[in-house]
Amino acid sequence: MWQTTCRLRLAAAVAVAVFAAAALLPDGAGAVAAGRCTTSTPSGKTYAKCIALPTQGATLAWTYDARNATLDAAFTGSFISPSGWVAWGVNPDAPAMTGARVLAAFSDPTTGALLALPFVLSPDVKLQASPLVSRPLDVQLLASSASLLAPARAVRDGARVTVAATLRLSPNRTRVHFVWNRGLYVQGYSPTIHPTDASDLASHATVDILTTATEASPIASAALQSLHGSLNALAWGLLLPAGAAVARYLRPCASTGPAWFYAHAAIQATGYTMGAAGFALGLVMGAASPGVTYKLHRGLGIAAATAGSLQTLAMFFRPKTTNRYRKYWKSYHHLLGYGCVVVGVVNVFQGFEVMGLGASYWKLGYCLALATLIGACVALEVNAWVVFCRRQQEEKLMRTEVEDVVVKDRAAAF
Repeated sequence: MWQTTCRLRLAAAVAVAVFAAAALLPDGAGAVAAGRCTTSTPSGKTYAKCIALPTQGATLAWTYDARNATLDAAFTGSFISPSGWVAWGVNPDAPAMTGARVLAAFSDPTTGALLALPFVLSPDVKLQASPLVSRPLDVQLLASSASLLAPARAVRDGARVTVAATLRLSPNRTRVHFVWNRGLYVQGYSPTIHPTDASDLASHATVDILTTATEASPIASAALQSLHGSLNALAWGLLLPAGAAVARYLRPCASTGPAWFYAHAAIQATGYTMGAAGFALGLVMGAASPGVTYKLHRGLGIAAATAGSLQTLAMFFRPKTTNRYRKYWKSYHHLLGYGCVVVGVVNVFQGFEVMGLGASYWKLGYCLALATLIGACVALEVNAWVVFCRRQQEEKLMRTEVEDVVVKDRAAAF
């Protein structure tokens, strides 16, 4: 019966590994394709120049009057929810959100009319220390307006909006730092924090309004993001947990011999190699996207990669079974291994949020694969305890019978 149980464990482990490897993995969510700019607006106004901004499908058209340093501009973006907001503005100091002066367009919560209110994005806004409150700008805003583009008649997901403004700039300063973004909710008249996808965090650019030359933060390509996410989800999120399960549930099976060790080592080596490659891609994307930082995701990734590397190095210093330090090495190996698995799985879910796939079928597919693995582990764990308890009872019964025989033999001797 013990051999039959081991065969069932081996079959279950193989089935889980095959299912996990076959699971579909997330296809990276990259930046939204750039929109096609036009110098004409539906209202009939025509501008001198226009550019397609690098993220969110946004565009910017403008006319600059060098005689009085006046910039007449129209930004076009899209809403991502019926209760959302779209904002655009300038930063006098740097291409960054902090310190920007913006106009935010959203529906009036009372009347439903489209508003365009001014906001100053001070440092405490980034820290979410206090709600964002509209106040007059300290730049010369001569005129402003917001209008929906046909066929939209109300704010909804995907509705296009134009936010227009006339600003007086500093004389002889033609390189302007523009920022733009969009969010899901407005609380009263206060826009809430925007999503933190790579394209959202990189929604700023420096534009020469005379030549249209644009300097924008580079964003990792969708293919690179997809490869990074797929490698890490498969490695840290499925293969390494499956390898740990193989060691946990196949090692007690005497019928498997050393096969459990080779299977465990092969799965973990494959998972670590793929995970290291995914981690390296993450470093490459981070270096290519200055200013785009995901502190939690990066910290968990470094922790998982460090634990995985220490596990790999520990194999070269594994004491022999007769060495008195072997038990300490095993405790270290188990503790660090299970910790690496937990951190890796948590970071996979964090990665889905970073890539904007928190409510996607890709995440659902991963959850199904992980749930299958966890379900198999629970079933094998229950079975292992049942077999353990049964063996304990059998051994106890055998000891009792032996003791009874000894007592009878002693009684017969007297």
